[in-house]
Amino acid sequence: MLFIQTSVRLRRAFAILMALASLAAVPALAEGFKFGQPDESDRIEKEAREDRIADQLSTPCRAGIKDKKIMVVIGERQSNGVIAAQQQNYGRHFQAINSRLRSLGLRTFTPEEIRRQVAQAEIDAYFRNDPDAALAASKRLGANFVLRGLISSQATRNPMMAVNQVSVNMGFTLTGSNGRVISNVDANSSSYAGADVQHMALTLVNEKADEVVAELYSDYCRNAGITAGSRPAPK
Repeated sequence: MLFIQTSVRLRRAFAILMALASLAAVPALAEGFKFGQPDESDRIEKEAREDRIADQLSTPCRAGIKDKKIMVVIGERQSNGVIAAQQQNYGRHFQAINSRLRSLGLRTFTPEEIRRQVAQAEIDAYFRNDPDAALAASKRLGANFVLRGLISSQATRNPMMAVNQVSVNMGFTLTGSNGRVISNVDANSSSYAGADVQHMALTLVNEKADEVVAELYSDYCRNAGITAGSRPAPK
């Protein structure tokens, strides 16, 4: 009887050992998939973005073009359709773009230079697409090009989450002093974080600034020589 009990215990112990061994083998079989494994699509997308930016920033840019001066102005389309363009309200948005343009060797005006020499009504003219007033302001400041950034937003109610969703877009338009468009670049984002549009726009600009400036720079170096000082052909 004792022999039978011992045999049963040995068989049970052997079965437990085999079960533990099979469990230990599972991680090895599952080596091809790990929950903590990084997503390769994110890495590929990041590398493609970096390659695109590097390619755009390598666009040849003549010294004569880099010597021209660019005026950067930013405005915000409000819910009533009116565009607010008081430059002192968008200092951090301005700096995010302006500092990158300068790091590439382009010449830009400071906000103080713009406010000192250009009236608010003339800045507003850029956002009303008033070419005569805009041209007068460019001449007074001595700007060869104008980079206009326009913030716009749209708030909607998300029925699934019962929260407000705000979508923000920033459109950048680079023109010659004669009003001819050299480049158009857009950046957009959305958030459930409330209605602080300026803060969301600043976050968006900081996230997208490298891409935005690289595309603007490429377009500027390729097209500014054609646009700067160009006049309609005589009839």
